[in-house]
Amino acid sequence: MTVYLAPQSVKYKRMSLDIRVKPRKERKDMNRKKITPYLYLSPIIIVFCILLVYPIYQVISFSVKDNVIVNPTPHFVGLANFSKIISSGEFWKSLKNSLEFSVVSLIFHMILGIAFALMLNSSLLNSRFRGIVRALYIVPWTFTVSIVAILWRLMLNNSGIINTILGLSIDWFGNRALAAKTVIFVNIWCSYPFYMISILAALQGISPVYYEAASIDGANSIQRFFKITIPHLRPVMISLMLLDFIWSMQQLSLTYITTGGGPIGSSETIGTYTYNLAFKNYQFSMASASAVIMMLLCLVIAIFYVRRQSRLD
Repeated sequence: MTVYLAPQSVKYKRMSLDIRVKPRKERKDMNRKKITPYLYLSPIIIVFCILLVYPIYQVISFSVKDNVIVNPTPHFVGLANFSKIISSGEFWKSLKNSLEFSVVSLIFHMILGIAFALMLNSSLLNSRFRGIVRALYIVPWTFTVSIVAILWRLMLNNSGIINTILGLSIDWFGNRALAAKTVIFVNIWCSYPFYMISILAALQGISPVYYEAASIDGANSIQRFFKITIPHLRPVMISLMLLDFIWSMQQLSLTYITTGGGPIGSSETIGTYTYNLAFKNYQFSMASASAVIMMLLCLVIAIFYVRRQSRLD
C-alpha cells in the first residue's frame, strides 16, 4: 500500500530537521568563539612557559638535590638544602639587609613621590614650566640600573665630583659603615619618579569639587590634605608600596655593580647572597634553595596584592 504525505506534513518535517541542525551549528560557533582568544594568546603563553614556568620548575628541582651542575649524578636530598640555608648566619644577615633596603627605600620613595607630585599638580607652576620640571624629575627613571650604578660609582669614588664638592676623601661604596646606606640612597634617587608619576595621575583624578566644598566649610590646607587627598590616594599608595617592596627585595643589579655585597658583607642582600652562592662558590643547589625561599616570601606579598586589586575591581 502506498502512503502519500501531504505537502503540509513534509513542510513540518523539514522545519523540525532545521530546528535540530541549528543548535549543532550554534554550538560549533560558540566553541570556536571560546577557543579563538586562546589561539591568539597561545604564542605568548608558550613564551611565558619557556621563560618563566620552566625555569621556576628547574630551580625548585635543583633545590631538593645535592650539588647539581657540578655533580654529574645529583641525588634527591629533600629539604636538606633549605635546612642549611636557614641555619646559615649569612642568610639571615642578607635577609635583614634586604628588609632594611626595601623598607627605607619604600618610605623615602613615598615621601618624595607625594611631595613632587603635589608640587607638579599645584597651580603655582605655569603649564610650560611644569612640563620642564616634570621632564627633569623623571630623568633618573629613564636610565637603566647598570648606568645608574656606574654613574654613582664614578661620582662617589675617592676623587669623584661629590668628594670634590664636599672637600672629602671617602670611598662611599668601600666604607663598611656607609656602603649599605649609599646603595639605598642611589636606589631612592633612581626609583622615586615611578611613585611621582603614579601619584600625580591619581591626584589629577580627584575632583576639585571636594576641595571647594572643604574650603567653604572652613578646612585649611593641612586638613584638606589628610581628609581628602590621602583617602583618595590610599588605593594607589598601597599598590605602589606592595609592588615596590617586591621589587626591592629582589634587587640584585644595583647592589652587585656598586658594592658586590661588600665590604665584608655589610651590603649583602638576598640577591647578591644567592648570586655569590651560585657563581662564586658553585653551590647551585644551595643557591636554588635560597631563591625558592625568596620566591615564597615575595609570593605572599604578590597574593595579597592580587587579592586587593581584585577587590578594588
